[in-house]
Amino acid sequence: MERVSGVNIVPHFCRIEDKDIEFYSDFNIIALGLDSIEARSYINAVACSFLEYDSDDNPREESMKPMVDGGTEGFKGHARVIVPGVTPCFECTIWLFPPQVKFPLCTLAETPRNAAHCIEYAHLIKWDEVHSGKAFDPDNPDHMKWVYDEAVKRAELFGIPGVTYSHTQGVVKNIIPAIASTNAIISAACALETLKIASGFSKTLSNYLTYNGVEGLHTKVTEFVKDKDCLVCGPGVLIELDATVTLRKFIDMLEEHPKLLMSKASITYRGKNLYMQAPPILEEMTRSNLNLPLYDLMDKIPKDILHATGTINKDNKKSTGLRKLDVVFKGIDGVADMDMAGGA
Repeated sequence: MERVSGVNIVPHFCRIEDKDIEFYSDFNIIALGLDSIEARSYINAVACSFLEYDSDDNPREESMKPMVDGGTEGFKGHARVIVPGVTPCFECTIWLFPPQVKFPLCTLAETPRNAAHCIEYAHLIKWDEVHSGKAFDPDNPDHMKWVYDEAVKRAELFGIPGVTYSHTQGVVKNIIPAIASTNAIISAACALETLKIASGFSKTLSNYLTYNGVEGLHTKVTEFVKDKDCLVCGPGVLIELDATVTLRKFIDMLEEHPKLLMSKASITYRGKNLYMQAPPILEEMTRSNLNLPLYDLMDKIPKDILHATGTINKDNKKSTGLRKLDVVFKGIDGVADMDMAGGA
């Protein structure tokens, strides 16, 4: 860049899930400016997947990949520092984020009263009626345009004004208009914390800053505590297996595991793709591994970490997630049998 010598910015135009784990491993610090809870959860899980624990379940400092997260919502905003294994990760404090506003389906279907009702009718009801079995993708312009067109028809039928394309995007993706001053304050806080981590010249934020400019100006720093039982930033979900279990059987087990409930899982081991659900070319290349024993695919190491990426069903809501799995093979020399929930 001309403004800052030595800085090299490389843009990537794709979904964050399209990059494999090794792409993120090259970063020393991850700074987030994402627009949804799902996106934050995914990157949080990726960063925490690099965290390693010693035999006493203490996090190894050299494996920590710190994150700086910022977000704004109108005149409100937050900045936080996440050091996996030390501070609470995003999943530890997921309760900080309020549930999204939902409209009763009977109101959408029978008595819409405003533009948002018309948009959600097209999004939640009409889409499934016309596109049975086809998932709606909010990032697909054709899908969004279809919802907008249907919402306009619905609004005209009931004499409701205010349906625009930008409003449709805002309702469907829960987008709240950005305020330039709030963005400037939060981005400055994130830049400062990133500089602290990179240079070590000062102690970092501990660990969650909130800003409220609705009435006057109010800032506060709260130190939240890490959840020692967190499935994302903890040592990993322990799974005990027989050495004969195939990769296919292992993937099926993840769907029934009470702590995971993960379907359509892709599995990686030490940066190597054992099985990938997509894209089709990678699925075909790794398909032959499905019938091989997982123990063999893990180089016959009796205890090690795997990473699984798939669809997680939590509270009747599906989202893409990544989980760290601490796999132990039974009956192998040097590994004692363990009594673990969800083991095979």
